[in-house]
Amino acid sequence: MVLGKPGAGKTTFLKYLAMQCIEGRFQADRVPLFITLKDFAEAVKQPDILRFIAQQLSNCGLIHASVTVEKLLKQGKALVLLDGLDEVREEDIKHVLRQIREFSDLFHTNQFVITCRIAAKEYTYESFTEVEMADFDEKQIAIFAQNWFQLTDPVKVKRFIQKLKDNKPIQELASSPLLLTLLCLVFGDSGDFPANRSELYQEGLDVLLKKWDAKRNIERDQVYKNLSLQRKEDLLSQIGLTTFEQKDYFFKQKTAEAYIADFIRNLRDADTDPEVLKLDSEAVLKSIEAQHGLLVERAKGIYSFSHLTFHEYFAAREIVFNSAWEILLEHITEKRWREVFLLTAGMMRKADDFTLLMKHKIDRLISTDEQLQHLMRWVAKKSSLATVPYPPAEVRGVYLRLINHLIQEKYSDVESLPRVLAFDLALTGTSDNDFYKACVPDGISGIGIPGLSFEVAIFFEIKKIRVTRKSLHTLYPNHFNLNLDFGLKRNLNPDLQILLDNLKSQFSPIKSNSKAFYNWWKTDGQVWNEQLRTVMIEHCNIGHHWQFNEAQKTLLEQYYYANKLLMDCLNSDCYVSLEVRQKIENTLLLPNEN
Repeated sequence: MVLGKPGAGKTTFLKYLAMQCIEGRFQADRVPLFITLKDFAEAVKQPDILRFIAQQLSNCGLIHASVTVEKLLKQGKALVLLDGLDEVREEDIKHVLRQIREFSDLFHTNQFVITCRIAAKEYTYESFTEVEMADFDEKQIAIFAQNWFQLTDPVKVKRFIQKLKDNKPIQELASSPLLLTLLCLVFGDSGDFPANRSELYQEGLDVLLKKWDAKRNIERDQVYKNLSLQRKEDLLSQIGLTTFEQKDYFFKQKTAEAYIADFIRNLRDADTDPEVLKLDSEAVLKSIEAQHGLLVERAKGIYSFSHLTFHEYFAAREIVFNSAWEILLEHITEKRWREVFLLTAGMMRKADDFTLLMKHKIDRLISTDEQLQHLMRWVAKKSSLATVPYPPAEVRGVYLRLINHLIQEKYSDVESLPRVLAFDLALTGTSDNDFYKACVPDGISGIGIPGLSFEVAIFFEIKKIRVTRKSLHTLYPNHFNLNLDFGLKRNLNPDLQILLDNLKSQFSPIKSNSKAFYNWWKTDGQVWNEQLRTVMIEHCNIGHHWQFNEAQKTLLEQYYYANKLLMDCLNSDCYVSLEVRQKIENTLLLPNEN
């Protein structure tokens, strides 16, 4: 399972494996079978994978393809390359996942490679090893640039590499093959780089779109030879937002042509005769595909944007140009819209109104739920007692992340209570940041106030430690000591100090005997844990049972995610006035005033 960020080169890598196999340099004793999963998912009558492969090879002229492929697979002689699991539509994903699992189990003696976008990976195949596409390093970037410019302008290579070294943010972008391609396009055209990511896409797309009229192999293309660059972008933006809203990452040719016809019928001097519009829309679609490849025919009669990044960019552009904030805000809790939000904020001349609308929308998510409002009042109260040198909103973010994580992950008291106590005492006991870093190896930040790196961990490696029958007696003595010893080192309330000393004394004499500790915990551990909870609630106001139903848990997760998205927008290259930025940060993660 090859995972990667958008534009990491997953498809290119899979095609490279296929070519290496054909040339006998990789898995030389196998035959590569390259399958685009979106094509398979949307195939007529939804054949199984074996039949789909046979159909594809039959279309290429292979006689008795079905028998040949099945024989090849039974002998374990195939290198099966399954590309783009993340590009399968939501309504098709269960069918495709089931097919892959059954197919790989049935023909397990073959070699299988699947590619998937990291953000879309929500499923696991136990028999597959997961690897991630590495970013380009400096040497690979230089090689890519050398190959790019060597035929057109070899002198530009040194200037390109030097510009990257002088501009660290752009150099980070260059680690992505997709963005490096755009950087090369932009640099080749203008000799410099834009700072804003949306500007980067715009510059790259300008270069691509200027090729619209470079070739006129399509008979009716001359009708639109004077179509301005902006109108071409307007057309793609209209298609981008419409299809993105409908979750149509892949759409039928006739659908795309209908969108195009609807757009061009409103142009000056356009022929509105239905038959002419039909022919014109077909010509424009083919022109887009042939001349700059922003819309690509993925399967017979099935189109998509050439990359999800472009799809997201054009959707954001349509929102910005039409001030369609309400459309976007309806999707503030949906993670697939994250890039659209970030790009929208970056494209705007001034994002004050947009970010304030986001804040208002987020606050309304939990405004009518009294239990969640009670939680936020608790978060506000607890964070107000913190003595750490960070803004209140950042501390509120850490507390909320703590509670949300424990609720969503359903950690038991035995895993969480001592860590929560240590965390709370760290926040309220001192302002020595170095002490926190030394005590807690895995720092976890809050909601993301600009410029901060909150190194206070919410819990002590809570994701790594799972209490099981096998590990309990070996991990827990040291684990308790770590947390309670930390708590006892603080300048505590004398009553709390006595109670924690008493709790610690109940198991410390047997901590060196792991079997004895396990036996003690099995008989008395639950009572001990409830005593700890009672102490925490009475003296620290932590350790409460938050009795949320599943709907409330989902809402809390969405609320936390949306606030993080808002801060990501503010931390991007968008332009927001200092007053608005401060207002948002000061009121972040607070309960309703009413």
